[in-house]
Amino acid sequence: MAQERKIKIIVAKPGLDGHDRGAKLLARIFAEAGMEVVYTGLRQTPEMIVEAALQEDADVVGLSSLSGVHNYFFPRVVELLREKGLDDVLVVGGGIIPLEDVDGLKSAGVKAIFGPGTDTNAIVGFIKDNVRN
Repeated sequence: MAQERKIKIIVAKPGLDGHDRGAKLLARIFAEAGMEVVYTGLRQTPEMIVEAALQEDADVVGLSSLSGVHNYFFPRVVELLREKGLDDVLVVGGGIIPLEDVDGLKSAGVKAIFGPGTDTNAIVGFIKDNVRN
């Protein structure tokens, strides 16, 4: 019986935000849910994140922002993924993101935004339900 391929997720912190406790916690939760996780670390540029997604053949890019840079960095990551032909990579985001910014981020190609207090089972479920086959 063939073994099912694990979902591979890149967890990234774009910009100069220096707080990554939540991103590290989610990386562990994704791993415990059976996903293969690559955490890129702090202070990543969109180019670095997309290069990691390309190198790792990622299914998902999870972006975390607490510093208010999401309106630039999240859409830029989506744009660069498209330029590299990675249109099928699921992009999700989280962190401190005002509700008034969510629609714009979704219009830019971020499929979901998860704020503080979101049930982690809901995040894992969303990824599993929406990742490419």
